[in-house]
Amino acid sequence: MMAPGHCEASPHVIVRNLSKSFHGIELYRDFNLTIERGQFVSVFGPNGCGKSTLINMIAGILPMDAGSVLLDGRPIRESVIGYVFQNYREAVFPWLRAIDNIRYPLKFLDLSRGERDARVERLLASFDVRIDLARYPYELSGGQQQLISIMRALVVEPSILFLDEPFSALDYETTLFLRDRLQRVLGERRVTTLLVSHDLDEAVSMADEVLLLTKRPTRVAGRLPFRAPRPRTAATTIAPEFIQVKSESLRIFQEEVRR
Repeated sequence: MMAPGHCEASPHVIVRNLSKSFHGIELYRDFNLTIERGQFVSVFGPNGCGKSTLINMIAGILPMDAGSVLLDGRPIRESVIGYVFQNYREAVFPWLRAIDNIRYPLKFLDLSRGERDARVERLLASFDVRIDLARYPYELSGGQQQLISIMRALVVEPSILFLDEPFSALDYETTLFLRDRLQRVLGERRVTTLLVSHDLDEAVSMADEVLLLTKRPTRVAGRLPFRAPRPRTAATTIAPEFIQVKSESLRIFQEEVRR
């Protein structure tokens, strides 16, 4: 029994009875999901189960056929979100310098010039940026362009961040660098985060919880917590807890693929 005056916190994200079909093929039917505030959830499942579709519907980018998504009890369109796409080349604006790409979404917020500048400075300090932000995207490497995309998504100080395979087009060294920087910043800011990944090691190592999906019509096959301390390092991926969560994730995944 709860103590007098104690009120149980409600989930940050509530998805209820979500349904979606494409060309007569049912992808989601009465799908339900809750996510706690500040939680980092990795979404993993068979090809074609609709992982990116799910986060796009939660983000309000893609319409759902039925159901509702609430963030802090309000429709998602009333909330500030951040989104990092897989293809950084199409995400950044080639006609804007890197620093102006980062600043761009602040023009749509009711902030003073001083507050806009302060947000950018805080973010640059958090990421310990050491690249020339006066350069244009085509003058930067792929990893540097994706770093710009990540900072642009976070500069608005979103309630929730969506990551759609943000590292899949990058080399391994750059991926490790960006994962490390991103997890540190998200840990400082306690931003609720949904990551879609086809890399099970990445999905587990980044997450507080791995959300495993079934084949369509898509349901939740399992939710596996991963409570290793942060920041996570290469050593995390050989720890017994990581191996246990990865093995169980793989077992559930293989069962769904064979189904």
